[in-house]
Amino acid sequence: MVSQTNEAALESHLENALAKDGWRIGQAADFNREFAIDDALFWAFLESTQPQELAKLKDRPNWQRLVLERLNKKIRKDSVLAVLKKGLDIDDAHLTLLYRLPYNELNPEVVSNFAANIFSVTRQVHYSETDTFKSVDMVLFINGLALATLELKNPWTGQNVHHAIKQYRTDRDPKEPLFEFGRCLVHFALDPDEAYMCAHLAGNDSNFLPFNKGHNFGKGNPPNLGATPVAKGIVAEPRASYDVLPANTGSYKTAYVWQEILQRHSITNIIEQFAKHTVEKDKKTGKERKALFFPRYHQLDVVRRLLNDCKTRGVGQTYLIQHSAGSGKSNSITWLAYQLVELYDIHGVENLFDSVVVVTDRRVLDSQLKDNIKLFSETKNIVAHCESAAELKSHLELGKKIIITTVQKFPFIVDGIDDLTERNFAVIIDEAHSSQSGSASDKLNMTLGADDEEVPEDLQDKILAAMKGRKMSSNASYFAFTATPKPATLEKFGRQAADGKFYPFHLYSMKQAIEEKFILDVLEKYTTYKSYYELQKSVEDNPLFDTAKAQKKLKAFVEASPESITVKAQIMADHFMSKVWQAKKLKGKAKAMVVTRNIECAIRYFFAIRAELQAQNAPFKALVAFSGEKEVDGIKYTEDSLNGIAARDLPEEFEKDDYKILVVANKYLTGFDEPKLHTMYVDKKLQSVLAVQALSRLNRCNWKLGKTDTFVLDFYNSVDEIKKAFDPFYTSTTLSEPTDVNVLHDLKDALDDVGIYDWAEVENFNEKFFASAEAEELHPIIDAVVERFDTDLDDEQRIDFKIKAKQFVKIYAQVAAIIPFNNVKWEMLHWFLKFLIPKLKVKDPSQDALDELLNSIDLSTYGLERSKLDAKIGLDDTEAELDPQNPNLRGVHTEGEQKDPLDVIIKAFNERHFAGWEATPEEQRVKFINIAKHVIGHADYKAQVEDNPDNQNRQLALEKLIQHAISIERRRELDLYKRYASDPDFKRAFDASIFRMLSSKDIGSQLGRGAK
Repeated sequence: MVSQTNEAALESHLENALAKDGWRIGQAADFNREFAIDDALFWAFLESTQPQELAKLKDRPNWQRLVLERLNKKIRKDSVLAVLKKGLDIDDAHLTLLYRLPYNELNPEVVSNFAANIFSVTRQVHYSETDTFKSVDMVLFINGLALATLELKNPWTGQNVHHAIKQYRTDRDPKEPLFEFGRCLVHFALDPDEAYMCAHLAGNDSNFLPFNKGHNFGKGNPPNLGATPVAKGIVAEPRASYDVLPANTGSYKTAYVWQEILQRHSITNIIEQFAKHTVEKDKKTGKERKALFFPRYHQLDVVRRLLNDCKTRGVGQTYLIQHSAGSGKSNSITWLAYQLVELYDIHGVENLFDSVVVVTDRRVLDSQLKDNIKLFSETKNIVAHCESAAELKSHLELGKKIIITTVQKFPFIVDGIDDLTERNFAVIIDEAHSSQSGSASDKLNMTLGADDEEVPEDLQDKILAAMKGRKMSSNASYFAFTATPKPATLEKFGRQAADGKFYPFHLYSMKQAIEEKFILDVLEKYTTYKSYYELQKSVEDNPLFDTAKAQKKLKAFVEASPESITVKAQIMADHFMSKVWQAKKLKGKAKAMVVTRNIECAIRYFFAIRAELQAQNAPFKALVAFSGEKEVDGIKYTEDSLNGIAARDLPEEFEKDDYKILVVANKYLTGFDEPKLHTMYVDKKLQSVLAVQALSRLNRCNWKLGKTDTFVLDFYNSVDEIKKAFDPFYTSTTLSEPTDVNVLHDLKDALDDVGIYDWAEVENFNEKFFASAEAEELHPIIDAVVERFDTDLDDEQRIDFKIKAKQFVKIYAQVAAIIPFNNVKWEMLHWFLKFLIPKLKVKDPSQDALDELLNSIDLSTYGLERSKLDAKIGLDDTEAELDPQNPNLRGVHTEGEQKDPLDVIIKAFNERHFAGWEATPEEQRVKFINIAKHVIGHADYKAQVEDNPDNQNRQLALEKLIQHAISIERRRELDLYKRYASDPDFKRAFDASIFRMLSSKDIGSQLGRGAK
């Protein structure tokens, strides 16, 4: 007899697997279509467990109908979760509808009650009151209450999981009682290979999310060969009591759904600790918005594995969780936080942690997490929020259960934990980067100009106390969440395996998140621009300059010049108007971010983009974001003054349709979560973690607005550079080996040998500093060393000393928490240098000459050419391995400098960057000059351009004259004519260059040299 391979075979297998776990087989005939319950099992459960409560109701007429109507009303209002968790009150009776899960066996009554619950599975349930032929493949019940529905498909019969999703969307009416919002916790679409889930059916708008384990760092599931796969390098973690796999000999890829997730203990745990029905008020409309949360597989898996590892290993562990940006980390952190509070030790007797501290990298997430945890937590008033260091100290001492604070308070968390050794803490760090893996007791500014809010009321007065704090006390466990772990983060929070490498404890990769369409691929459409420009000497002399430094200085000068920013801003504004706004991206609500190299550039871009939007009568505006005050062209600006709104209100204002473009330098490159962001214009060097963080501002999905793609226009970085930045974080990130800390010995020796400080001064400073001496006592010690630095060293020695000092501080801060020994001299030198470095003034001897360089040249031509249009940047899908930071000593480098005359540097620069056409720089220059001669020689030039007081009319007239000139040169310059006519960006850049030439003070020599 041949194998059965249809959907019925999958149904039977699933049913049998649940039956082995104690699920009963329900009868389809017992399903009550009006109230969506299993009538027989609902009443059987109540009669067998609570006859006394039922007896209070049986004297009412039609009492069973009364119970069902009350139950139905409660479910429709508060979801099935409410009655499962809290029971049902009716008149003077209270009906328990789910007995809670026993987390130990110390109370036999709890164990016995749980065993009385009736878990049942029913196949082919005819659910509709109006169409009696319609049925759903399977329904799961607890004590007769519908809990989940399943639609199963089999590829061998021509259908897969996506057909099941379509069936839910098009053929499962959400008005039917079984499919009403909140009636079931979840609806699963399943086939042998993949699983999807949805908590809220809404017809075609039903949002089905992947519920897969992932395979080869991407979507899908691994083959189920009978053994649970373990990530490379990670020791298999013991599983929780509710998550024990039966002895397995291989099965469907999706067998984990019924072998793990739907087991009685597991599904009850999800009901009690994960699933959540929330009601929030819309800030704009005031209407209530209901939501039902059911965890995705990776969220459920990471929380369970973390809790189980804590039980097994106890307090004092570190965990690195590498979860992709936009993958739901806030919910994972929320579930973890309030379950750690309730976590019992391995014996089930005492709580493992007294308090949980949640540390966020950004204030906006601080607020989000606070609201999220309050919303999810069943117990009220357990969340404390810190606005100051004093408040944090108070919450720690009072034993508040969940404390939420920002990374600025992290030093005081570590100190507080170290002081409260009789208590145990769990510290959850969101987006852990080197800021957390650096100096945990970073009090470098607490006596020399720090914000009072950041100063603890009492300071530690001993060196070893600070070291012990930095080393993360044994009475705390640390849980670090990040999408982009750096080497120091991997070494500090990761787990070292037998191969010597450091691995994350849990992984949900960027690749998997993209392939599962949970986030968008920001590298799918990546367009780069190549700048071309020509420089000319504006002085008669021909001075010598360091060639490499001069080339770098020239490029920065050109790209940040007001003229080039104007050209690029026009391209950005035109692109947004035509390709984003007029194209109705995100139903006309799409927004863009402009990323600039510094605050001055951000302000110039803001003015240029604002002017362009006004010229095009755009019905929206731009905003600019930066911190502090900046002077540009003699005028001081702040974010508030430029935008006309308070800086704190910018995120909320940017959500409105009035604003579409946000110009930034560094602010909002991380932690800014705006799902309407669709396009990014980049004019800033992006490397490594910053590149991933910045571009990931675009990756948030917005399925309600139909966000299916993103777009990046990059004026600075090449495709290869962006690929290099993203590759390490696309799959799994590991560290090849520990950091070699012996470089600290070499650095200390090199610094000591310079002789500008005595060790007695280092000791004296530390004694005073940790004895809480006044700042006025610290300054003289530092000032004496600074005096020797200024008088005893030459320029190169000063530069070399400062480089090595900064390297010592950086490396020590990163490794202090992970080295297995204490070196008091390193610690003391670290604090001493922390205060010394800011007061050391150095200047590159060649800097004055380089500054003079900018006064020796003029920008005669600037243009842009698309080098890559809508390119997809493919990333490597293998495990990425990072090396620890370079252990070699750094210092000033003077060897190998090549000095060339100014005209040689300019020639080399033009040959490298003035490559708009396939011609020599001289030939290119001649093309511009010939066109300019035709323009200036036109009869209308003086009246319409030179003497025209109206800027806009003058520019329009000039454009017409340039078009006319190019037509004249058509035969001789056919390539120029074609490109000018077909490429709007090229046309704009060419026009701008001609305009700049005609505006030059030396216009006569410009047009008289080399013209034909």
